[in-house]
Amino acid sequence: MPIFLTILPDDPRPIYQQVADGIKELIAHGRLPEGASLPPVRQLAADLGVNLNTIATAYRELQKDGLIAVKHGSGSVVTSRKTNERSQDELLRPLRTALTELILAGLSPAKIETIVMRELKLAAKESE
Repeated sequence: MPIFLTILPDDPRPIYQQVADGIKELIAHGRLPEGASLPPVRQLAADLGVNLNTIATAYRELQKDGLIAVKHGSGSVVTSRKTNERSQDELLRPLRTALTELILAGLSPAKIETIVMRELKLAAKESE
């Protein structure tokens, strides 16, 4: 199954993080179910036009989060849709960062709530 990821040059996140976050989103929305094989590092690097070490770093991050299993010589597979071993505080950290960015951008709490609810509904709909 092909993986559709987009690397944005103006995104402040490092490329490996964009790749890891993109794969996490595919897992969360059920587009990469448990047991699904990921493309080999070299293939995904070539497809995205990035260094293979960038993809290897993304895969290591996903493995550290318990979302994939990397088996050298036989590829990487999705192991779970949940990151049970991480604390709630760890899981909320990126949300807090995003909320801080929205506040610093001048958005009102009401506008932020509208945005968050819209995105939550979209994410829930996509994972059905």
